[in-house]
Amino acid sequence: MSETAAVILAAGKGTRMRSDLPKVLHPLAGQPMIGHVLAALGPLELGRTVVVVGPDMDDVAAAVAPHPTVVQPGQNGTGDAVKAARAALAGADGTVLIVFGDTPLLRSDTLVAMRAAREARPERAVVVLGFRAAEPGGYGRLLLGPDGALTGIVEARDATPQQLEIELCNSGVMAVDGARLFDLLDRIGNDNAKGEYYLTDIVAVAREQGLDCGYIEAAEAELIGVNSRAELARAEAVLQQRLRAAAMEAGATLIDPDSVWLSHDTVLGQDVTVQPNVVFGPGVRVGAAAEIRAFSHIEGAEIAAGAVIGPFARLRPGARIGAEARVGNFVEVKNATLEDGAKANHLSYVGDARVGAGANVGAGTITCNYDGFDKGHTDIGAGAFIGSNSALVAPVKVGDGAIVGAGSTISRDVEADALALTRAKQESHAGWAAEYRARKAATGKGKRKKSG
Repeated sequence: MSETAAVILAAGKGTRMRSDLPKVLHPLAGQPMIGHVLAALGPLELGRTVVVVGPDMDDVAAAVAPHPTVVQPGQNGTGDAVKAARAALAGADGTVLIVFGDTPLLRSDTLVAMRAAREARPERAVVVLGFRAAEPGGYGRLLLGPDGALTGIVEARDATPQQLEIELCNSGVMAVDGARLFDLLDRIGNDNAKGEYYLTDIVAVAREQGLDCGYIEAAEAELIGVNSRAELARAEAVLQQRLRAAAMEAGATLIDPDSVWLSHDTVLGQDVTVQPNVVFGPGVRVGAAAEIRAFSHIEGAEIAAGAVIGPFARLRPGARIGAEARVGNFVEVKNATLEDGAKANHLSYVGDARVGAGANVGAGTITCNYDGFDKGHTDIGAGAFIGSNSALVAPVKVGDGAIVGAGSTISRDVEADALALTRAKQESHAGWAAEYRARKAATGKGKRKKSG
C-alpha cells in the first residue's frame, strides 16, 4: 500500500505581519499556526511530512521537529518551493498532500476527502481544494471544462475579465500523485506576471499529459490564509467559535460563549459551567461539574470534579485543584496543590505549596515562596486553618489540624493541632483619642482635611 506524504510550505517571510517572529509561528488559541496544520495532518497517519522553510528559519525547524525541514533558497514561487522537497520525498509514490503553514484552519476531514478523491481514479494526477469566496478579489480561479472537470487554474493577476467572474476559487491546497509530482513540476514555466513558478500550473501541465484532474470544495472560513495581523485576528475568531461549539457539544455550559476564550487543548468535562469573560491558556483540564466563575484566567492547571474557581481567580502553571476545592475572588495559585475540599476564598497568593484536604486559607494570606534567589515550599496540612492576613515564610510546614492566628508571620514549622501566632501584644489607652482631638482643636487644627 502506497504511503501518503505531505509537504507544508512555510518559507514565506510574512513581511505584512511586521514581526521578527516567522509568520507560521504566530499563535492561534495558544498554538503556532503551523502546529494547527500538523495537527490536521495527524489523523491521516502519514509516512512522511516535510516542511519547506526559508533561509535562517531555525526556529521554525525547531517548532516542527521531529518532522524534517528543507530550505527553499530563493523566493521563486510555490512550484519552486515544492521542488525543494524532492530529495526528502524520494520514493513517495502515494498521494502527496501540499498544504500551507499559514492556513491553520484546514480540517482533517477535508484532507481525508482530498486523498480519497485523488485515489478514486488511477489516472487522476491532481485534486485541488476549492471554495466559493464572498469576495473573490485576488484569489486564483478554478477553470472547469464543459463536463465539469478541472482544466486549469489562473491567478487573478493573469486572469481575463471573464475569468475573474468565476466564483470558484483556488485555496492552493492540493493532493498530487507522488509518482508523477516532480515530473509535472519540472514542466512548469515562469511566463507569468510575477516571473515565478506557480504550483497552480501543475493542473494545465497534467492535462497536457492526458491526465485527469479534479477538485473538491470546502467552506471559505476553513481556508483563511493569514498574512497580516488583521487576518490573524479573523482566524482566531473562527477558531474560537469552533472550540466553543465543540466544548458545548461535549457537555459543558458556556453561559456567554462569545466572551469565553479557549486554548487549542482546553479540556472541559461534562457538566462544567463557565461563566462570562473567562480566559483559558494552554494546558488546562477541568473535571466534571466544576464551575469556573466570571473573569478568571487559567493556564497550565488541572481542576478536579466539583471544584469552584473564581470569580476573578488566577490559576498559573502547575496549579492542581482537588475535588470540591474552592479558589475564590482575587486568589492566585501557582505551582501549588489544593487538595480535596481545601479553600482559599479571598485575596490570597498560594505559590509553591501544598494545601491539605479540607484546609482553609484565610483572606489576605500569602506564601512567601521567593527570597530573591531561591524558591521555597510551603506545606499546609489537612484540616489546618490559616487566619486572615498571614504570611507563611517558606520553607515552612503547618501540621494537620493546626491553627495560625490572623495577622501572623510564620517562619518556623507548626506542629499538628497547635496554635501559632506572632502578633504583638495589643495595648489600649482609655480616653487618648478624645484628648488628641481636643489638643488639635486648641491649636486651630481641629478640622480634618478632606481625603484625596
